[in-house]
Amino acid sequence: MRGTIQVDNREQDILAEMRVLANQAFSRAAGAPLVEGNHVRLLKDASENYPAWLNAIGGAKHHIHIENYIIREDDTGHLFADALIAKAKEGVRVRLIYDWMGGFGKTSQRFWDRLYLGGVEVRCYNPPRLDSPLGWLSRDHRKMLAIDGKIGFITGLCIGQMWEGIPEKGIEPWRDTGVEVRGIAVADVEQAFAQVWALMGEPIPEHEIVKREALCRAGDMSMRVVASMPTTAGMFRLDQLIVALARKRLWLTDAYYAGTSAYVQALRAASKDGVDVRLLVPNGTDIPILRLLARAGYRPLLEAGVRIFEWNGTMLHAKTAIADEGWARVGSTNLNVASWFGNCELDAVVEDESFVQEMEEMYLQDLTNATEIVLDAKLKVCAPGEPHLTHKAMKRGGGSVGRAAAGTIRVSNVIGAAFTDRRVLEPFEARLMTVVGTCLLVLASLFAYFPRGLAYPVLIIFVWFGVALLYRSYKLHLKGKQTKASDTSRKL
Repeated sequence: MRGTIQVDNREQDILAEMRVLANQAFSRAAGAPLVEGNHVRLLKDASENYPAWLNAIGGAKHHIHIENYIIREDDTGHLFADALIAKAKEGVRVRLIYDWMGGFGKTSQRFWDRLYLGGVEVRCYNPPRLDSPLGWLSRDHRKMLAIDGKIGFITGLCIGQMWEGIPEKGIEPWRDTGVEVRGIAVADVEQAFAQVWALMGEPIPEHEIVKREALCRAGDMSMRVVASMPTTAGMFRLDQLIVALARKRLWLTDAYYAGTSAYVQALRAASKDGVDVRLLVPNGTDIPILRLLARAGYRPLLEAGVRIFEWNGTMLHAKTAIADEGWARVGSTNLNVASWFGNCELDAVVEDESFVQEMEEMYLQDLTNATEIVLDAKLKVCAPGEPHLTHKAMKRGGGSVGRAAAGTIRVSNVIGAAFTDRRVLEPFEARLMTVVGTCLLVLASLFAYFPRGLAYPVLIIFVWFGVALLYRSYKLHLKGKQTKASDTSRKL
């Protein structure tokens, strides 16, 4: 009997030590500590998210911080603009960040001017600049809202009518997921906003930034707020680690999936090791070539036993993950290079069994409106009984920019592998290589017949890049001289 008790105690000690090591690994990989004392509420679609956001905005007393990739100039966008302006007129400090590319063609300057004149402090992330030709590659893709240090929202939803649907035009709402956070971790949400706000001008005064020690517990849930910045790759490291540690299940939902070779191999290895790996992605697209590009990445996963499902609705825009019984992620990060390495992203990682169970139930419900992709008798990727109504809906609903970016990443992966010969290419990738090879030959022919017409744009780009580099070098040189002069004056 004593021997059994000693063995049980040793097992408990080992499990406790493993939990400590896992927590340490997650914290280091994500760059985000595990924060206890929270309550996290799962919010599905705009029908649950938007009312919760507007209700929280209406109750604001001190400040509102809102950061969103897209705020459309439509009925939904005006509804939120009116709510923010109303609070600003009451004396609430309202700060708003939007992304230049996210708003391009969707929101006019008149919309932002109205907010600014209404008392809202508005900042635009990364607009085009002559001294930064490739600056557009980095985007603020976050979707968050934080109010008074009491409540925060981390989500995949932008602000626009397509998330609510347009019944009179037969367009269904977009499928998306977010969370409402109360408790200690709200401080991390606020600090994530402050980090991006400081990139574009005067930072938020230190005494106005909410600290964890100033907040009270709101529940027993533990979570991490993963605030990714360009080139930091915190979410990528965490995603890789979760795939490696998953024992039973790994259920993924992604709007613009284009996994890197390393991530694909990790998913394949997990599936071959007996993990139930599932990937739910959109079906609808308004650009036919994107369908080919998207499905080009399915086969290696299907061959390893990964189950892939395509959503049958208008658009699946959620970015979520579930691993085993106690880990789940909801936020803005897509499973592609742009999100992992190039963008500002924000995700909530919740370690709580009851929350994960709720996520699992929602995932299984989503699968009832999805078509499973399989390999047929000839080992071709196909979708049995695939519906075609989604394409018509997508043409009216939009949403192709992210799909195009994901497709471009996949093309670059294949072509890069063909040129460097650093991985074995599969037969299914032959069609994609044929299309790209043909396009390159056509482009070469155009250069042969119209050398000057095509050379001038290239010349302009080279001049632009050269001048931009010299200008940035000059500014850095001036900054160095100013810093040296400032240090000298302090010594005196």
